[in-house]
Amino acid sequence: MKLLRDKVMTEGIVLGNQVLKVDSFLNHQMDPVLMREVGSEFARRFAGEGITKVLTIESSGIAPAIMTSLELGVPMIFARKHKSLTLKDDILVEKVYSFTKRETNEITVSKKFLLPGDRVLIIDDFLANGEAAFGLARIAEQVGASVAGIGIVIEKSFQPGARLLGEAGYRVDSLVRIASLENGTVTFVDEVHESL
Repeated sequence: MKLLRDKVMTEGIVLGNQVLKVDSFLNHQMDPVLMREVGSEFARRFAGEGITKVLTIESSGIAPAIMTSLELGVPMIFARKHKSLTLKDDILVEKVYSFTKRETNEITVSKKFLLPGDRVLIIDDFLANGEAAFGLARIAEQVGASVAGIGIVIEKSFQPGARLLGEAGYRVDSLVRIASLENGTVTFVDEVHESL
């Protein structure tokens, strides 16, 4: 996706060999034009999958997920990372480790929003080790919903998340795939293949 790739190149900041900071357009300040295009692209890629719900995790997944759900015409649900006084009973809970924040969160979703037979599209901003996507998939599957696919805005392909999710039988579709952040430079997967 050219618009997203251009944003990564012009505004992304490489912090070491493992972390890409994209807070100017994706996960602190958000570019609404980009988010609209991201939602349209995910809706196009997952058209025909019978999606009934879009599921994400707060907070960085919310913008791409809501735009995707808008395009698909289905509700969007976000898993909460923090306890809520209004969300106590009949909840689905999973533990998820965050690579970037180096912490484990208990994520929760109300059972009333996910139903047996739902076809769920999971959307997240980043894919590193796959922990968030696996946690969201387990939440959906607890109630008998099926995961139609996992849409990722930026995949760090040098980490095992996409491979592990694929081996577990999930369809993973990433808008941008990064092969390396070595030497402070973003290298995309297709650039690596072109140079071989």
